[in-house]
Amino acid sequence: MKPKFAVAPLAVLLLSTVLSAPLAAQNLQAPVQKSAPIAVPIPETVPDARDVPYPGGTMLLDIDASDTVRGAYRVTQTIPVAPGTTRLTLLFPQWLPGTHGSRGPLAELVDVRFFAGNTALKWKRDPVEVYAFHVDVPAGTSAVTAKFIHTSPLQTSEGRITMTQEMLNLQWEKMSLYPAGHYVRQIKVKPTVTFPQGWSVATALDGKSASGNRVTWAETDYETLVDSPIFAGKHYKSYDLGQKVTLHVVADKPDQLAATPAQIAMHRDLVTEARLAFGANHFDHYEMLLALTDRMGGIGLEHHRSSENQLEPNAFTEWDKNEHDRNLLPHEYSHSWSGKFRRPARLWTPDYRQPMQGDLLWAYEGQDQFWGTVLAARSGLQGKAMVLGMLANWAGSFSEHPGREWRSIEDTGIDPVFAARKPKPFTSLARSEDYYREGALVWLEADQIIRAGTGGKKSIDDFARSFFGMRDGDWGQLPFEVDEIITRLNAVYPYDWKTFLDTRINQPGQPAPVGGIEKGGYKLVWKDEPNPYDKGLMTEGKNLNLNHSLGITIDKDGKVTSTRWDSPAFNAGIVSGAKIVAVNGDAYDADGLKKAITAAKDGGPLGLLVQRGSRFQTIAVDWKGGLRWPWLERVSPTAGLDALFTPLRPMPKAEARKRK
Repeated sequence: MKPKFAVAPLAVLLLSTVLSAPLAAQNLQAPVQKSAPIAVPIPETVPDARDVPYPGGTMLLDIDASDTVRGAYRVTQTIPVAPGTTRLTLLFPQWLPGTHGSRGPLAELVDVRFFAGNTALKWKRDPVEVYAFHVDVPAGTSAVTAKFIHTSPLQTSEGRITMTQEMLNLQWEKMSLYPAGHYVRQIKVKPTVTFPQGWSVATALDGKSASGNRVTWAETDYETLVDSPIFAGKHYKSYDLGQKVTLHVVADKPDQLAATPAQIAMHRDLVTEARLAFGANHFDHYEMLLALTDRMGGIGLEHHRSSENQLEPNAFTEWDKNEHDRNLLPHEYSHSWSGKFRRPARLWTPDYRQPMQGDLLWAYEGQDQFWGTVLAARSGLQGKAMVLGMLANWAGSFSEHPGREWRSIEDTGIDPVFAARKPKPFTSLARSEDYYREGALVWLEADQIIRAGTGGKKSIDDFARSFFGMRDGDWGQLPFEVDEIITRLNAVYPYDWKTFLDTRINQPGQPAPVGGIEKGGYKLVWKDEPNPYDKGLMTEGKNLNLNHSLGITIDKDGKVTSTRWDSPAFNAGIVSGAKIVAVNGDAYDADGLKKAITAAKDGGPLGLLVQRGSRFQTIAVDWKGGLRWPWLERVSPTAGLDALFTPLRPMPKAEARKRK
């Protein structure tokens, strides 16, 4: 006899099957619907800027910048509030002028606290607009005090270093907040900074007073404050350049300040040539801030009454070695006119929250790149051979840029927003901020069209005096649209400028941008040695630029740092990050590789042992064209380019002969 419990499992199974059958049928007939959420509305919690004064009063901004060991700027900021205020929204600057993108270094703002008297206040970062801080304000509060620290990067992997043992570069937007809802020109602020003992300080701010190492400036508006950075240092010297322009120099070591009278004379000529070209000055005084350093981070940034610049420590003491880099000061100085006074309509914004639109950056940065080059040549800061080499570098690069087939110059004006100057795997295909250099070549062609069309009676200088030369001394902003550019060009020389600009700026797939060079009496040629500009770049960068032969750039250790799309190296499978270990069986060195490229013209081998990760591979590169670098070669006895680079000021005969 079997036990009774042996029957139970079968019965349970049958019962379960019967009961589950309707459910199974139901599941087959009506599958469960996917969940479909509805978006949670995003409330508007930050007010738009209005052109009305901030009602609270004048902010007090007090920064302790004396901690050079830790690179910490300790900030105490007092923001008055109007009676009845219950919530104060403070903004950290996000869209920064001159950077053309959202670059505010919010991650470096730490230990943020708010107080009413001694009482700590509750605050919350906006979950959507993360640059906004909402602070609860108790009844009866007359001012909110913010305390925080801006931590300057201590190594380049963390960002740009702004403080060293010898100097600092204080940028107000990195270490201050401002109340939302107002044009920044309507917010008043009085700044004070404590510096290391014995340091000298330079800025465009007015009304300076000092007590020991504590310096205060007169009340100003927040827009002017942000536009007036500070260079300060242990080793400092200043030079009067005339027309209320001063060159302020800080250096890693005192002997690096030793500029010669001839060197300073060229900077004075820069100031003179700019006034002659533009027809007016748009500042009441101008401070060129220059750091000679390899310790503080590099910079070239424009402001209305000043500029931030960095050159190599030996810029003065080894003058001839650094000629390729002496375009920086002319470029940034020209921005007082191009970009600061005359600014594209959608690159002017009422505060640092509203996004900027870069569709006219070719007329801001591209035009400035052009004028910086012209003024560098006219002032003598760069000789004719160097300037021609620079133009050859630009034209040569763009003549082999496949990215020009799909992407217009205008579209590269958006690059600062989404790319933020990050390295790209194949820049030649992706394109970068090409509105600078290709934009400059477009302005160069415009000059040559005017010169040819008027028989040399007019030039781009006539346009400049029309476009920049009004309202002498006005250092506000006068926005423009492309129609004004076309109208003013036509007033100088009637031409189909609308089609000219639309074709070259807005249309991809255009021929190499050498029109201005050819109209100017030169042509782009290729030689087996680098032009002076390329040579200077390679010396400074300690690299070998073979972009126009193999299609790669290599650092001093043989590592490939860039590869041109569809170049011989690219087609052979050599990309950035790979390392060239040997050339035709011999250990890699730059001279050996150059000799092998030259020998390959006559049928010699060109085999590279390449390491990529843990893999080694011998690669034969199919290139028989030898070494190639771009040059400009004069082909006309009367060259318009030479006329463009001739100084406008009367020049002594000895200097004129030297320039030729």
